[in-house]
Amino acid sequence: MASLVPEAELFTLVHRADAWPASLHGRKVTRSILQFIPGASRLASYLVPLYPLATRSLNLRDFDIVLSSDYSLVKNVRKKSRAVHLCYCHSPMRVLYDGYVSYQYGMNPVMRRIFRAAAPYIRRFDRKGVAIVDDFMTNSYYVAERIRRLYGRESTVIYPPIDMSRARRNTPEDHYLCAGRLVDYKRTEMMILVCERLGRKLRIAGTGPEMKKLREIAGPYTTFLGELSDEALWDEYSRCRALLFAADEDFGLIPLEVQACGRPVIAFGFGGSLETVRSDNPPTRYAPHTSRSDELARTEPTGMYFSPQTSQALLQAVLRFEQQEDRFRPAVAQAFAAQFDTPVFLSKLREYLISEVPSLEPQLATVAAAMMTLTQQATQTVA
Repeated sequence: MASLVPEAELFTLVHRADAWPASLHGRKVTRSILQFIPGASRLASYLVPLYPLATRSLNLRDFDIVLSSDYSLVKNVRKKSRAVHLCYCHSPMRVLYDGYVSYQYGMNPVMRRIFRAAAPYIRRFDRKGVAIVDDFMTNSYYVAERIRRLYGRESTVIYPPIDMSRARRNTPEDHYLCAGRLVDYKRTEMMILVCERLGRKLRIAGTGPEMKKLREIAGPYTTFLGELSDEALWDEYSRCRALLFAADEDFGLIPLEVQACGRPVIAFGFGGSLETVRSDNPPTRYAPHTSRSDELARTEPTGMYFSPQTSQALLQAVLRFEQQEDRFRPAVAQAFAAQFDTPVFLSKLREYLISEVPSLEPQLATVAAAMMTLTQQATQTVA
C-alpha cells in the first residue's frame, strides 16, 4: 500500500526496525506511545487494554487523506473533520467479537481479569471509530460479511497480494505440509493426529506458543522445521504432496502461495478458504459469503474442502485426495494463484483510491513504479 503513495508519512502503533521493509527505509515514521514500552512488539497481545490510548496518541490532523491498514483500532486515529479516511479492514478485532472467549485461553488469571474489565470500553471505542471512516475496504467476502454484521457497513473487497516471483516448481515428495504460526485456532494438532494415524509424513513449518504441546502429541511421522527463511519456506511449498489447512481464516495467504508453486490444498471448507482454494466438493456448512465458492466449483479444482472441522473429516479428505490425486494439475493451480499476484492488488487498490478521491491521482505511483520499489526491496533483502 505504501509503495503506491511514495510521499506519504507513515504512522504505526509499534515500529520494529528489524522487521521494517527495505522499501520503507527513509520514510518518516511516527510511533504511538506503545513504542516506549520495552518489548512492546513481543507483548502486543497483552497490551490490548492500552490500544485506545495508543491509537489516540497518533495525531493526523494535518492531513487531508488518511489510508489505514487496520486489524485493531487504528480506524480511531485523530483527524480533522473534513479529512477523508479510507480503511482497509483486515477484520473487526477478533479478540473483541468472534474470538472473545478463545482469546482468553492463553492469558494468566490476572491478565484475563484486566482484559474482561477493559473489553466493553474497547468495544465501544472501536465502534466509535467505525463512524468516522468514510469507506471500508477488506480482504475477503468472508470478512465483508463480518463487517456488515458487526459494524453495519458495506465494504469493497480487494484481495491481498502474494508474490508470484517467489514461486517455483519442484518434483513433489511423499509428505504433507503444515505451515504458519503454531497457535490454537490453526488446529495443527488435528493434522498431526491424522497423519500419525494414517502413517503419512507431515512436515510442520513455523513456531508459536503451541509448539511444546504439539511436540508431545507428535509421533515418528511428524517433523518440526521451525521458523524458515522465505526461500526455504517457498521450497517447502513446492515439494509437498499437498498442504493441509485446518484453520477458519479471514483470508489465508499460505494456501495461495502453495498453489503458486503448483501444489494442491486440503482445506477446512469455511471462511477464507472458500475464496482461496478452488474445489468441486462444496462444503456441507454454508456461510453467507459462499457465492464465490459456488462459482469456483464450476471450474477445474486446485484442492478440496473438508467439513466439519474435525480429525475424522480431515482423515476422510486425505484419503479422498489420495484416490484422485492425479486430477490436480500444477499449471491450473498456478494460474489460479496468479489472480492474486501483487500487480493485481496494486492495480485494484489504485483504481479504488482514484474512484474515492480523484484528487489523489497525481500523488499515486503507477503500478509499474510501485512494483519497481517492491522489487528493490526484495533484492536488498536477499543481498
